[in-house]
Amino acid sequence: MSTSSKLVKMDFKPGVFRESTQYAEKGSWYDVDKVRFRAGKPENIGGYAAKVSATFNGAGRDLITWSDNDQFKRAAFGTAQMLYEHNGDQIFDITPVSTSTTLASSFSCAISSNTVTVSATAHGRSTGDFVFFTSSTTIGGNILLGTTTYPVSVIDSNTFALSVATTSSAAQSSAGGGTIHYLLASGIDNAATGVGYGAASYNAGVSIAGARGWNEATSIGASDFASQITQWSLDNWGEDVVANRRGSSIYFFDTDASTSPTRATLVSGATNSTPTTVNSIIVSPNDRHLVCLGTNQFNTTADPNGTFEPMLVKWSTQEDFTNWVPSLSSTAGENLLTDGTEIVGGVRSRNAINIWTDNSLWTMTFVGPPFTFKFQQLGSNCGLVAPHAAVDYDGTTVWMGYDNFYMFDGQVKNLDCTVRRFIFDRLNMDQKDKIFCGINSEFKEVIWLYPSTNSTECDSYVIYSPNEGYWTYGSSIFTTFADKHVFGNTITTGTKDNNNNLYNNEPDGMYTEDGEPMSSFIESADFDMADGNDIMFLSRVIPDFTISDGSLTFSIKTQDFPESDTSREKPNPPHTVTNNTAKIDMRARGRQGRVRVSCNSAGTSWRWGSIRLAIQPDGKR
Repeated sequence: MSTSSKLVKMDFKPGVFRESTQYAEKGSWYDVDKVRFRAGKPENIGGYAAKVSATFNGAGRDLITWSDNDQFKRAAFGTAQMLYEHNGDQIFDITPVSTSTTLASSFSCAISSNTVTVSATAHGRSTGDFVFFTSSTTIGGNILLGTTTYPVSVIDSNTFALSVATTSSAAQSSAGGGTIHYLLASGIDNAATGVGYGAASYNAGVSIAGARGWNEATSIGASDFASQITQWSLDNWGEDVVANRRGSSIYFFDTDASTSPTRATLVSGATNSTPTTVNSIIVSPNDRHLVCLGTNQFNTTADPNGTFEPMLVKWSTQEDFTNWVPSLSSTAGENLLTDGTEIVGGVRSRNAINIWTDNSLWTMTFVGPPFTFKFQQLGSNCGLVAPHAAVDYDGTTVWMGYDNFYMFDGQVKNLDCTVRRFIFDRLNMDQKDKIFCGINSEFKEVIWLYPSTNSTECDSYVIYSPNEGYWTYGSSIFTTFADKHVFGNTITTGTKDNNNNLYNNEPDGMYTEDGEPMSSFIESADFDMADGNDIMFLSRVIPDFTISDGSLTFSIKTQDFPESDTSREKPNPPHTVTNNTAKIDMRARGRQGRVRVSCNSAGTSWRWGSIRLAIQPDGKR
């Protein structure tokens, strides 16, 4: 080392800063994937592994975990196609049955075929819906349709086909019988955004609600331009579960210690007062009312379900989610919110429920008779972007809006987000309803999962640390997220290699992605070598990392000008760093530099300490 060189310690502010250019954010971290910060220092996050071998239909849209009265650990989650429960080492289909009917002489199959044709007059099913059978008879010599769910392939309004696992040993026509159970119709996985100019060939007509020719008059509503994805809202009623699929009614899942649970069932009280159209539900804290957000207005006792109102909050009587009729003997009631066009979602916060419209925040607090609940508007122009885009973190509510992040700790505030532009510029707003917010209490983080502009499904995350105030982001396969309080680690649903599964997230010592190497990296913003005026010569780097196993890749890019495309480190390849690496020799010149650390080793955990650079003034050759 030249006697004129000196060691310069390089430290960077915790968190990722990406509101400006890479030079303007100097002294900070600028780009990252699968890295968090602890005590101000970056480290790679942990990996994940499938909880069960079986996959399921559709991406998870809501997820809850709990322990039942026997301390049995459970999870429930909903997809566009199904409602599931996890207990032990299995995932059970608990999707409600919409209708059941008995069929006779209704099945046909060809010899050596695994396709069964079912004749069911005016079945009302769509391709992709599911059915199962009980009390069925054998057809095709050896096919017995049973309680396994079968996806429907519609032939016409009176006929559909099923694909079965068994190949028939004989041809059979108009034979067999049994009870067919139609599950709740499959919903929508991806939002569709309308029909516009150029959607079809010239003069071809567009089918929205039927074919139309060029210049043919039609009425097009908002639903023609956007369709909402199928969402679930799930909550616990004691050890049991209440569930709602957006736009449908309320369902109840009765848990017990059995390993083969029954399906969720439709909630309907003796007075037939349960709302029939509900956008989301939540159970109020302490007082235990079931609350509907966006639902039918009360009409009469004889006919309680009136007009659907997207801004209506409606609640059952206390401790009875089958009674929704307001009376002197009940605590049921309703309240119409203002300042917005629809209620988007709600979360429990201490002794209240915070409720968002698409423009405002409200609080709903239990006060007892005669009003039951008090409603107060807390803020405006702070609407919630998606039904599951908010959480309560230790008494402070945080959420994602349409172009900013917010918090409520007694008053509504903008969160100072150092990656706001980066996140919202790459957010796929067409699929915004898929955004999901969760808490990782072990690392004191709030995480939002979201779909980027390159994806129709959640493929990215952004993390906020309320305690340390930093932000970070990265790529992800997860669609929902549940904290560690039940299973000892966070639980997620995720889509990997076109398969949907339930995952243990960040179990101790795991740094692989379901058995595969997990990549992570962090890159700094530009930093001035010396004062940024003179060309400097970099001869040596003294690394400072903690590495559990394997190695890291370390590189420095130097440049003469902030927007220069030419790297001055081209003669120096990336350098491999282990726990035993004392120094890295290199020859690089420039006014500015940026560092990058990456890891592609399976099972490697790493943490950044600091680095020192040996630099000296140098003339440009």
